[in-house]
Amino acid sequence: MSEEKSIQETHAPNNACFGCGPANPEGLRIRSFPVSDEETVAEWTPEKKHEAFEGMLSGGAIGTLLDCHMNWCCAWHLMKKSGEDSPPCTVTAWYRVDMKRPTPTDGPVKLTARIVSAEDDRCEVEAELEAGGKVTATGRGLFVAVKPGHPAYHRW
Repeated sequence: MSEEKSIQETHAPNNACFGCGPANPEGLRIRSFPVSDEETVAEWTPEKKHEAFEGMLSGGAIGTLLDCHMNWCCAWHLMKKSGEDSPPCTVTAWYRVDMKRPTPTDGPVKLTARIVSAEDDRCEVEAELEAGGKVTATGRGLFVAVKPGHPAYHRW
């Protein structure tokens, strides 16, 4: 998975988002990959600086991972559904994260996001974060393609 270009690297190489921007050297740089038109996966390796306490991932980092990965699942789905060559710029309308157990930082975490429902310009998405083979957090959110005049329009 790491040798091929992610959705973000392919379609938004200049994006500076803290969570998913390839152009942000200080960010998390999430790399999402399509499994289908309705599902994406990512693997991300935490560092010591991402910990809330010894050996455990910060809840803020978990929220950012899930938010950005779900957003890109929606952008990918809308692109495929419309037959376009590039994804629309999508933003988070709302999202929620449920912590299931502490997330250890001693290895990579896996993210999986799936479309729950979609309209022409929005998707409801659900996601899971796994560490050590166990689901440690889940997320759900609504992501919307923005129109001209919105500050995020054409950000990638």
